[in-house]
Amino acid sequence: MAKNKTKFACQECGYESPKWMGRCPGCGNWNTMVEERTVQGRGTHRETGIRRRPALPITEVSGQKHPRSDTGVRELNRVLGGGLVPGSMILVGGDPGIGKSTLLLQASHRLAKLGMPILYVSGEESAEQIRLRADRLEALHPGLFVAAETDLDAVEALVEEVSPRLLVVDSIQTVYLSDVTSAPGSVAQVRECTGRLMRLAKGQGIAVIIVGHVTKEGAIAGPRMLEHMVDCVLYFEGERHHTYRVLRAVKNRFGSTNEIGLFEMRTQGLAEVENPSEMFLSERPAGVSGSAVTASMEGTRPVLIELQALVAPTSFATPKRMASGLDHNRLTMIMAVLEKRLGLFLQNQDAYVNVVGGVRLDEPAVDLAVAVSLASSFRDRPTGSKDVLIGEVGLTGEVRGVSRLEQRVAEAANMGFQRAILPRKNKRGWTPPDNLDIVWVESVEEALEAALGGSNH
Repeated sequence: MAKNKTKFACQECGYESPKWMGRCPGCGNWNTMVEERTVQGRGTHRETGIRRRPALPITEVSGQKHPRSDTGVRELNRVLGGGLVPGSMILVGGDPGIGKSTLLLQASHRLAKLGMPILYVSGEESAEQIRLRADRLEALHPGLFVAAETDLDAVEALVEEVSPRLLVVDSIQTVYLSDVTSAPGSVAQVRECTGRLMRLAKGQGIAVIIVGHVTKEGAIAGPRMLEHMVDCVLYFEGERHHTYRVLRAVKNRFGSTNEIGLFEMRTQGLAEVENPSEMFLSERPAGVSGSAVTASMEGTRPVLIELQALVAPTSFATPKRMASGLDHNRLTMIMAVLEKRLGLFLQNQDAYVNVVGGVRLDEPAVDLAVAVSLASSFRDRPTGSKDVLIGEVGLTGEVRGVSRLEQRVAEAANMGFQRAILPRKNKRGWTPPDNLDIVWVESVEEALEAALGGSNH
């Protein structure tokens, strides 16, 4: 006979303990341990169609690639690596109201228009509410089935009835299994429901997309193992009060994690951004100090992005160093290089650096633009409105070479830029575009002289 057992599980990281503790030893958060009842004995999971297969030598395993389904949304296809893979499980996270449900409903509609039966299950909205959103998005199609359900057993029955090619569950924190005694959204429920959906996806070859809530820190709520269980983890980022949204992959077993998708929120739903560089530079002020443009590689796509810096005298003993969209430690290092190697007295100056558009830059090729924007604000000298700066800054003040420079410079030339300040290390074996003047530099001092010193461009 099964025996009831009580345990305490952390609602943030999934750490389990036989007794209650005020602070979780796993993640260090306070008051996150919740009592749960478990049943020891034979498992209650049903088989979902997975057949046992013998182990094979790797040389005898078929190398056939998984066929992908076009979602009809190019930016979503780019982030997924080319489209939906049958049998894959995708986790989409993002802040409330950011547009997760809107994006998935639009993608479901476009897949349904291609003749694929789609099942959209919502545990947060009624079917009538989904219909109202579909009317606004013009996403009505008889091949798109919707249901308001939170019982996972009922969801599996709907899957058997509809036989969809894609199952969307919005959200995983609202569904529950009657076999698990804890409340919906708890660690045990999220873990068990995700495992059941994973077996359903792999056993029947159905692509499954689940929506996950995020915590106030921006991480997906629930146990960390939730992200390890799925094949792909997507984050939908952006400010609720701004129109632009960024879809970013942080894990993808079927493609790259470096790609991003850009959308604009409109009345009729999310619209794809055709030219990201034009979007990020559309509101750039002219003739203002502290602004510089760089070219960042977002996966296979070069994107021109504006960096803004503000350096002002501080009234405190310790000056502020704030970075939005950049690593704070990287900003501190670049400022130290400017102080030591170029003699800029920044010890009594507050420094604020912002990446325009809400994009996060994490590659060293943007270091030179950060350094020039800081110096531009400190000296109150504007950079050239048609200049682009690319290069990595070393601790000795040198400008190091970067990868894929040809694509970055080609994007700058296409956007009408007239001059590029580049590291001399990349000069060999490359012919720059005819409509772009190139200034090769070896140090940050040379770059500042070219960008700010005595020119009227």
